[in-house]
Amino acid sequence: MKVAIGSDHGGYELKEQIKTYLKSKNVDLVDFGTNSGASVDYPDFGKKVGLAVTHENYDFGIILCGTGIGISISANKIKGVRAALVYNEETARLAKEHNNANIIALGGRTTTVNEAYKIVDTFMNSTFEPRHQKRLDKISKIEENA
Repeated sequence: MKVAIGSDHGGYELKEQIKTYLKSKNVDLVDFGTNSGASVDYPDFGKKVGLAVTHENYDFGIILCGTGIGISISANKIKGVRAALVYNEETARLAKEHNNANIIALGGRTTTVNEAYKIVDTFMNSTFEPRHQKRLDKISKIEENA
C-alpha cells in the first residue's frame, strides 16, 4: 500500500505521529510536507497530495490542517479528488464504502492521536460498495461540466 500524506502547520504534529504509526505497519508513505510547525498555507499541501493521488500511483492520501476543513476544500478543487473530512471511525468507513474517497482529511487540533490511528485503520480496511457508483458518476459529470 502506498499513501501520500501532507499537512500545514496545524496538522504537522499529528501528521508526524500518523507517519510513525503507518511505517510501523510497513505502509509505503510519501510526505508532501510541511516539515515543521512554522506557519504555512494549507492549500499548497492539499494541492500536492491531491495531484499525487490523482496523477501518481498512490492508494490514497491523508491531509491535515487545524480542523481538516480548509485542506479538504483545497484538495477537492482537483479533478478526481474525493477528499472526505472524517472525524471518527464511522465517517472513515462510510467515506470509503459510500463515496470511494481517495483522500481523508483530519483536524490536527480536533483529533486525538488514538482517534487518528483508529480512523486510518478503519479507512484502510474499508471497501467501496459498488451500489453507490451511480452517485460517483454524477460527481464526475459535475467536474466535467464545471
